[in-house]
Amino acid sequence: MAGREFGHHLGLPQALSGLPLSPLVVGYGELAAAQHGAGLRHIGEALAPAGDLRVLDGLYVPAGGPRARRRVDAALLDDLSGSATPTARVAELLAGLYRRDPQGPRRVVLYQLICLLQESCSVEDLGVHPDERAGLVAAARLRPTLDRRQRDAAESVADAWERRRLHRVRGLVERLPQGDPGLERLRTSLTARLANVEAALAAARCAEKDGAPDSASERYLRALDLAADDRRALRGLVRVHRPGSRSPLRTELALDHIELDWDRADCDWRLLCLYRTERGEPRVREVPAARDPAVPLGTAVRYAAFPLADGRVAGPPLVSRRVLFAPEVAGLSLTDGRERIAGTWRRPPGATEVTVELAAGARPAVRADGFTATGLPVGRHALRVVCHYRAPDGRLVPSPGVRATRTVHRWPEPVRTLTATPDGDTVRFDWTGGAGAEVRLVAWPGQPPAPGAELRTSELPPAVTSPAAGHTRVAAVSVLGERALAGPVVDVEVLQPVTGLTARRLPDGTVSILLDWPEATNQLVVRWDGPDGEGERTVTAHAYRHGGLRLPLGPREVRLRATAVPQAPEGVVVTAAGAEYVLPPDASIGYQLVRDRRRFLGKGRTLLRVTLSSLGGAGGPEVPEFVCVARSGTLRPRSAADGTTVLRIPGTELTRHGTVEQELPAAPLPTPYTLRGFLLGEHAAAVRLEEPSPATLVVRRP
Repeated sequence: MAGREFGHHLGLPQALSGLPLSPLVVGYGELAAAQHGAGLRHIGEALAPAGDLRVLDGLYVPAGGPRARRRVDAALLDDLSGSATPTARVAELLAGLYRRDPQGPRRVVLYQLICLLQESCSVEDLGVHPDERAGLVAAARLRPTLDRRQRDAAESVADAWERRRLHRVRGLVERLPQGDPGLERLRTSLTARLANVEAALAAARCAEKDGAPDSASERYLRALDLAADDRRALRGLVRVHRPGSRSPLRTELALDHIELDWDRADCDWRLLCLYRTERGEPRVREVPAARDPAVPLGTAVRYAAFPLADGRVAGPPLVSRRVLFAPEVAGLSLTDGRERIAGTWRRPPGATEVTVELAAGARPAVRADGFTATGLPVGRHALRVVCHYRAPDGRLVPSPGVRATRTVHRWPEPVRTLTATPDGDTVRFDWTGGAGAEVRLVAWPGQPPAPGAELRTSELPPAVTSPAAGHTRVAAVSVLGERALAGPVVDVEVLQPVTGLTARRLPDGTVSILLDWPEATNQLVVRWDGPDGEGERTVTAHAYRHGGLRLPLGPREVRLRATAVPQAPEGVVVTAAGAEYVLPPDASIGYQLVRDRRRFLGKGRTLLRVTLSSLGGAGGPEVPEFVCVARSGTLRPRSAADGTTVLRIPGTELTRHGTVEQELPAAPLPTPYTLRGFLLGEHAAAVRLEEPSPATLVVRRP
């Protein structure tokens, strides 16, 4: 058994030769991911789930009998990949690996087993055949132990070689120890290829120096074909194919990325970003898509798009012009005013500051979202808005800037003062300022703009020639062409005359005031004076229209006067005539039916007694005519025309006698009929008519 330890003569030719420091298989990362997804410690568990895996003299799995075994080949792997098990994907990848490299699966198994043993795993737990456990343990002791960085290199070097990334391969193999035959062969091939790369680069540089760009491009492409990651060849191609004023590879700056656009034709492309580090060292970075969000602000870059065929560069690149990633402000909008230009914008994220340069030398006041430049003369002004960014090396880098022009127009001189003076039934306005401009008086529908506010003539309300009745806020505006300046404001109120003032006394002793309420007037004041005293009452339009106006004025003569009240007494008021009315002393006419029983044979007469009374003393009003009207039935007449007139008593007779009795005509209507008295004439409203109970005015059969 001692002769079966690793490092001794095993009796099996090359049984333990080539213990790998690296699996040296393409696609190891995908295989390892499938292995971990299936829950396997090593891929041998996918081949021999029950154990007894043999690896020292080739890769074998149990085959039924106690000592029977089967070599792992394409047929076995195809059978395992077709099974409905969690390890089918692992077997499928191993089958592909076997067809490319029949020794590949064994190298992967040996590599993983030795790594596990070096991590202190027990050999009994790894499913290896008992006859091979001791040799495998000895191999694990003798093979150098790889750290995490070396294992990453060992597992990725084959993929880098497959993609002809020679410089990466050189860096990876330099991490690994000597002694692995496969790695030694790889080192030899790598040295030869890198020599060819250097020769191609030297020839390209000579051609470039001699002014033969086509020859230089061909040799740079040759070097890039040998070493796909040779940055010198990439930069040389970009240098040779640098564009003139226009480039087929176009760049567009957005707020947080650079967008690339070109005629993609019908092939794949490899995008590169070429830039310099903070120390000025040239660097090349892969760009995964046509949008590059990884450019540091304030950095100048250039892009190259290489056409690919089968994953290899198939021709010279499309090269962009150098672009500074310093986004400009977006949505720049300019407005002009009186000796002023103002602007607004959307500030790019990451901008340290935004400055505005004016050719006139003015220093604008800059805000986060815009600026204002004042004191500018009339004329056209050019400006540039520049964003500044802090570059990785600490420098403050300006953007190219957004250029624009704006004209400062001539504005009118503002109106300084505005006064209003009542002039009869209108107002005379006077002002100062506004020289050389049209001074227009306007009435704003709402709150007027502050004096000095800049306006457009099209925004002005119609001019005011004479203020309308009611309250008006009149503003003076100076106008020059399309531009206007708001000026001072004055409040003007034009009162309307009160008309139609009358009054009539009511039975309860109060006086009802009647008048024609003037439009655009909110309040009136009613004043009175007479022997019983004087006073005044203010009434609103709402109160009057809903409840009228009643005053306790006493029975004697009263002089009434109604005038409009200004709403804004601090403004200029144009007064209007009030209305006057003299209310005569309180007088009333009463009437009642009486029967005279003194007539012969006992038949009495039906009389109507009418009495004039005056509570206000002498000098009462003109007494109107009294008319008595009869209507058939027991319903009262509604007016003097609603029935038959049965008697009339002139006002002069009532004034002379005080009380008058008159006999009703005999049977003016069939009984029963109802009487009612009315006052007629122009003085009817000046005297109260006191009516008796309607039941006492029904005349029935005698």
